[in-house]
Amino acid sequence: MRRVAVALSLAALALAGCGSASGGQEASDPTTTAAEPHAVPAERERGGDRPVTTETTTATSRTTKRRAVDLTVAASGDLLIHSPVWNAAHAFAGGDGYDFRPMLRLIRPYIRGADLALCHVETPLAPGPLHGYPVFNGPPDLAKAIRWAGWDACDTASNHSLDGAQPGIDATGRTLDRQGIPHTGSARSAAAARTIVLLKARGVKVAFLAYTAVSNGQVAPHRWSVNRAEPKRILADARRARRQGADVVIVNVHWGDENVVAPSPAQERLARTLTASRDVTAVVGQHVHVVQPIRRVGRKLVVFGEGNLLSNQTPACCAPGSQDGIIALLRLRVVGGRSRLTRVDYVPTWVRHPDFTVMPVGSALRRGLEPASELRASWKRTTGVIGKTRVYAPWSRARP
Repeated sequence: MRRVAVALSLAALALAGCGSASGGQEASDPTTTAAEPHAVPAERERGGDRPVTTETTTATSRTTKRRAVDLTVAASGDLLIHSPVWNAAHAFAGGDGYDFRPMLRLIRPYIRGADLALCHVETPLAPGPLHGYPVFNGPPDLAKAIRWAGWDACDTASNHSLDGAQPGIDATGRTLDRQGIPHTGSARSAAAARTIVLLKARGVKVAFLAYTAVSNGQVAPHRWSVNRAEPKRILADARRARRQGADVVIVNVHWGDENVVAPSPAQERLARTLTASRDVTAVVGQHVHVVQPIRRVGRKLVVFGEGNLLSNQTPACCAPGSQDGIIALLRLRVVGGRSRLTRVDYVPTWVRHPDFTVMPVGSALRRGLEPASELRASWKRTTGVIGKTRVYAPWSRARP
């Protein structure tokens, strides 16, 4: 009964504070089943394959030398916490702290069901006064929900990384550390900036690298404070990750022109450079607050933009698709230390207001959840942008 009472109370919350943040034919009906991937993993084991952060050189695992391993990595869009979102979380917590778990409960099976899951923390999470757009500071309690939902690591490289200057970066790192969440993209020291985040699942070592190509004009206190998306730097880090034993290298880039569905020329140039490298397995991105396409660049698939995962943005303030997002399910095959992204199944998501529940659209429609008309419109927008092919398709099942 508590959730019903809270949901009713949320209707009175003001929906203000939008951040700085449009189509094509419908790809398929969400009530039908998407193409079967090469492997659907069971829920990942917790314990022995806990994620680790290390810069120690290690040999490629014997497991990947002996046989092929199929791996699913979930990657999602912006966690952009405007004041109405944290006010809702405060109501869910009964006025004592901030509870974001109800907002993430419907997507939790996709996050926990993947072998590894990567999140994007758009704004600082530091103690002290909270701030919304344009200079953010969100509740540190968000990190508890991130851990609860099942994300294994997060990136913190964005145009808002410096909203709290270096103290904000430092506090965000400590906040994530307290929850045992490895992170990359911004750093508290030069040594931390050089550290490669290595995650392990199914005997496979996955390096997670993150960079931002955009800023809001703030001057970085140090060159190492935020990872900038400089091609030579990214490629050098990918090579270093391989030397340290990574079987898979996933590069996350905060890039593009806000509210624009089509990848920018700068995105396309960088994507060509990164996908040409044998060291880079996959490239995913966020920033523009709308879903962007998944496309083959060279011989590799690129997830250009995952949209907003959680925010207060709506068409009233921002782009028509600003409540839309995707969870990209990267289907990877690893053999003998060599890795390949074989396909991407994407889960269209939509943020329901005023309770800010992140809804997996296809599954929600199949279950008869409301508002059906808004969910169908969101599905049409997202699948219209991305489409459906032999190597990428919408995913409407209840688990990854």
